[in-house]
Amino acid sequence: MDYTLKEMMAIVAAREIRNEDIVFCGTGISMLAAMAAKNINAPESVIFFETGAIDSQLEELPLAVGDSRVMYRTSANGGLLDSFATMQNPITGKHVVGILGAAQIDKFGNLNSTVIGDYYSPKTRFSGSGGGCDVASFVPRSIIFMQHEKRKFVQKLDYLTSPGYLNGGNSRKEAGLLDGGPVMVITNLGVMRFDDTTKEMYLSGVYPGVTPQKILDNMEFNVDISRVKEEIPPSEEELRLLRDKCDNQRLIL
Repeated sequence: MDYTLKEMMAIVAAREIRNEDIVFCGTGISMLAAMAAKNINAPESVIFFETGAIDSQLEELPLAVGDSRVMYRTSANGGLLDSFATMQNPITGKHVVGILGAAQIDKFGNLNSTVIGDYYSPKTRFSGSGGGCDVASFVPRSIIFMQHEKRKFVQKLDYLTSPGYLNGGNSRKEAGLLDGGPVMVITNLGVMRFDDTTKEMYLSGVYPGVTPQKILDNMEFNVDISRVKEEIPPSEEELRLLRDKCDNQRLIL
């Protein structure tokens, strides 16, 4: 294998982003995926951050969303209010793609990034929503990055931080949330998507050398594997741009 799993994950996410998309991303691999899309397959996409930098050029991969490099040659430098207004604006908001991560996910794409265990006496306490709930609630499409482990793909979340499709079916709409929700979950083993009717997660892709059974062995719940296909590995050109243009300092890779 002449590419790493982290490179595979970033490229799979980048391929999902289109020219008309406005990408809301955080620190880490989500930022790398957004940069990869802009440099490989969606040059007209727009990247923005919760710190208020909108349409960043990103000549270098920033260390975090608060890194001053996110503000280089932007169309606008605002604040938290501006970034969330971009996300919720009825004109721009319909083009926004959010990229999220979490500690736990269930079969309907609901996320927990708050606690493991009891809320009042947790085994582990995380930083919480950090804007993730707003993204999950308002944007029409979100991409989720996860490590594929049984403790992360759970039957029941320890805490509901950010909504996916709640209980499936029309429950998201019935709860008063906007149309939208997660479109894919990208892990170090494969890719999950969500059924159009039931909104349940199903296995849509595995990486070369990974079997569907290995995916199922690392989840607490079963998913449909009848639609699975093998994901196309990164091309030489995709890898060159990812390594040399997007992250030549290997901050994420």
